[in-house]
Order: sequence, then structure tokens, then C-alpha cells
Amino acid sequence: MELSDVTLREGDQMPGREFTTEQKIQAVRELDDLGVPYIQPVFPVTGEKDRTVLAELAGTTDAEIIALARALSSDIELALDGGADIVEVFLSVSDRHLEHLLGKSRREMETMLVDAVDYVTDHGGIPHVTLADAFRTDVNDLVRIFELLTDPPVVTLADSVGVRTPSSTRHFLKELESNGVNLGRVGVHFHDDLGCATANALTAYEMGVAKADASIAGLGERAGNSVLEEVIAACAVDFDDSLGIHEEALVPTCRRVLETVDESYDERKAVLGSKTAEHESGIHTAAMLSDPATLEPFDPTRFGGERQLWFGAPTGTGAARWLLERAGVAADKNTVAAYLDALAERGPLNLDDALQLATHQFGES
Repeated sequence: MELSDVTLREGDQMPGREFTTEQKIQAVRELDDLGVPYIQPVFPVTGEKDRTVLAELAGTTDAEIIALARALSSDIELALDGGADIVEVFLSVSDRHLEHLLGKSRREMETMLVDAVDYVTDHGGIPHVTLADAFRTDVNDLVRIFELLTDPPVVTLADSVGVRTPSSTRHFLKELESNGVNLGRVGVHFHDDLGCATANALTAYEMGVAKADASIAGLGERAGNSVLEEVIAACAVDFDDSLGIHEEALVPTCRRVLETVDESYDERKAVLGSKTAEHESGIHTAAMLSDPATLEPFDPTRFGGERQLWFGAPTGTGAARWLLERAGVAADKNTVAAYLDALAERGPLNLDDALQLATHQFGES
């Protein structure tokens, strides 16, 4: 499975957000250096800003730059004229969306979609397709669309309202596959309204899909999208597959991108947050000093993060003895007790400061 980053397009559509041209370009450069194979930063029809971003990026990245377009020749022309590597044509396909959003019959929608893809290919472009609300569309209707669309290498199924869970995602993809759809052509795009977007993307990975959309810190409309850094870390840890991403640059890059676009994240955000690898509990720190893997799912430095051990009132005798010995101080019973009192008074201290306290206060003068 390959990743398509949608941070800059989805994030820019969030209420109250408006990323600048410079922010988008700088963030794309960071994502490109990280090794993300597809980046979808723009929807050119929305305005001059995205068209400028596209023109500035054209031909300058290792990543394939994707421009989003409705199934309209005018949208597609803007994407092609801007130099997009891939034009991602999207159209609603569920009965509900056909009635309430498009006002089209299913056959009219299919004609629009085929014509749009043909327009891209006839003008020398590479088409990808996103089927909006696909996960609430009858499987037989989707099978027909796949049969009609022979040119696009990837057809993405969007869970546009975030209604799927891992179980129903697996069942849906299995049903498609059993009806002749090659999952090696399928992409997925999940929203997090039920809190399942990242788990759904991992389920799709296990099913063998070609591509998954994801965004840093899950930035996106409503509850957001599958979380880029979580998908990468989970695949690396659980499946030994880093998805072609430079693991050691993951956390620093994601943090820089968020800083670039003036977005914040919680300090306890999985993978990304600075407090996700902090330990202070007496039992925890003692174990962590001997073997960090005792209480961590992965070494945070693997993805460019950091581990922080804190010592203070909760610190136990085992950790205190280890610290004293590490500092070259004889760890007899009285010294350990005195050191624990000093930690309680001065703490919480990080590892370096705790060792310094041991050396200065209890070391030989």
C-alpha cells in the first residue's frame, strides 16, 4: 500500500482555516523529503492560490502531485494546465448523494465519470478516481463502475461520512473482491467520525489495497481523516513495513508541517506528542531504566521522537539505586533513602539532572 497525503487539501477546507501559498509549498517540500509517494495539496478550481501552488510545484518533486477535480472538463483543464502529475477526478456514487447532491441518475453519473476520465487521458494526463460515499453504495453498482473505468490505475473508495468500522470495512472489501474487483487497483479514503479512520486504513492495508489517503494529525473536515503518522508507525511496528517512508524523519517532519501551517496538536497525541514517551511512576521508571521496551510499544527514536524519564516523589528504591550506581555512588540503604528525599524535594528531574544531583550531592568530594 502507498500513501497519499491529503493534509494540505483537507486541512485547508476545515472551517476557519486558510493555508497560504507559501505554507502549502513549504509543507509539500517537507512531505516530499519524508518520502510520501503521493501528495494531494490542491483543488485548483477553488481559486488562484491553489493554481499558483500547483504551478510552483510542477516537476519539482519526487512525489506525484495530485490535483483534485470534479468530473467537469473545466476542473480537469485547470489541473492539467497547472502541471499536475495526476488528476484525481471525484464524483458521488451513492443513491443518497445522487439524489440530494448531484440530482443525477446513476446512468448519468456513470457517463459523467467515464467522460471525465477520457478527457484526462485524451489530454495526456494520468487519471485517478475517487468515488464519494462509496462505502454506502451497493457493491454491484461499484463493480459496474470498476468495469467501466479501465484506464485509471487507482479508484479510491471514500467513506465520506465516516460511517465504517474495521469489521464492516473488511467485509465490504471482501465482497468487492469476491465480485471480481482487483483490490490492487483500489484506494481508500476514510473520515474519523466514529474514531475508526486510522484503524480502517490499517484494515484496508491488510486486505491489499493499492493506496490510502491520510493526513498529518488527522487534519480534515469534521473529525478529520486517517492519521498519516499513525498509519506509518503501525505498519512499521506491526507489519515491518514502513511504506517507503523515512522512519527516522517521521515525527520531526510532521511537527514541522504542522508548525508551517499554524496547526497545533495535543502533547499526548499518539506517535506525534512529546508526552507519549514520558515516564515518572516509580515502578515504570525502574523498569524503563533496565529495558525501555518493558513499557513502550516502540522506541520513539525510531520515528524521530524522544523518550523522557522523570524522577521525583514517585521514584522507588530500585530506580534510585540504579541512578546512584550509574553516577558512581555507593548505593547503601541510607544513601538511597537520602537520595529519594532529595528527589522528592527537587523533582521532577529528567535523567541527566537526576544523575547530576546524585553526583553532586552524594558523590565523593
